[in-house]
Amino acid sequence: MDLDNHIVYLALGSNLGDRLANLKQAIASLPPQMEVKDKSQVYETPPWGYTDQPAFLNQVLKGNTYLEPELLLKHLKRLEVALGRVPSFQNGPRLIDIDILFYDELVLDTPPLILPHPHLHERGFVLMPMMDIAPDLVHPVKKKSIRELIAFCDISGIREFVPTGSSTRRD
Repeated sequence: MDLDNHIVYLALGSNLGDRLANLKQAIASLPPQMEVKDKSQVYETPPWGYTDQPAFLNQVLKGNTYLEPELLLKHLKRLEVALGRVPSFQNGPRLIDIDILFYDELVLDTPPLILPHPHLHERGFVLMPMMDIAPDLVHPVKKKSIRELIAFCDISGIREFVPTGSSTRRD
């Protein structure tokens, strides 16, 4: 594998303002540090953790980056702020949230970053969009595919997002 080209999966979420525009703006802001190769559908999901807040829009991306894991994390956190995210409490409402789910097959546990994301296997709002683009990807710690992990996850209330005025039919 090219050492300068790492495969990463990112989770994006937004539940404040124009949620769909927030996701699109985040995706448009990723290059040149990350080249987006694939995108899941957008899903509307109930809030997780702290439930007294608006529903989220969530999406997962697959991309390539030349950044090492910690530098990618710093880049994404700077990007969140540049897009308008303000500090909140854990699992609270946010304009944009960008998390690294997988970085190649790397298993990492350092103070700033744990890879794969330590809670992705518990979160339907991550696994449903992952099913769109990488159902057979195997979690390097759990040793189960995304398809296997979602079978043990609560996905109730998660639905494909259809913007107002759009057809509900998928062509």
